[in-house]
Amino acid sequence: MRAVLALGANLGDRAAALQAAVDAIDRANRVVALSAIFETTPVGGPSQPDFYNAVVVVDTKLAAIELLDLAHRIEDAAGRVRLEHWGPRTLDVDVLAYGDLRSDDPVLTLPHPRAHERAFVLLPWLDADPAARIVGLGAVADLAATVDTDGVRRLEQPSLRWAGASSTTGAAGAAGDGEGR
Repeated sequence: MRAVLALGANLGDRAAALQAAVDAIDRANRVVALSAIFETTPVGGPSQPDFYNAVVVVDTKLAAIELLDLAHRIEDAAGRVRLEHWGPRTLDVDVLAYGDLRSDDPVLTLPHPRAHERAFVLLPWLDADPAARIVGLGAVADLAATVDTDGVRRLEQPSLRWAGASSTTGAAGAAGDGEGR
């Protein structure tokens, strides 16, 4: 099953936290695409440092709830502590989509209920998969064109990698063509 996960970190070594998450996700699934890192201004919550965000597209044999459990274990391994809603964090891993599955389950709502509103999700998702669609909502590219992108910028460095990649992150690298961005 094709699934999409969002990564975010704004405490400690943000790039290292995202890379550790990619490595853990890649050990349990087959990463097929990975965005560049985007630096983003926090939305909501208390005053806090800027985030590094990225999106990982995987082919997985895990059930959706098992993928969520993996996401929580990865966050726990990174020292994630949930003290306040939308507060700073060492790592956040969200399941954005799981194939065309729709779920209103409060434990795992799919597609992610706010992904279509968030530039810090849509821009990395578009970077990883320019043809991406959110079931019931449309093309990620069209949705990204409707959100405020101020405070979100794509970084050329640092970059993320996964074991099966032959190049750097971003759509060109995700295609496996050997040409990095």
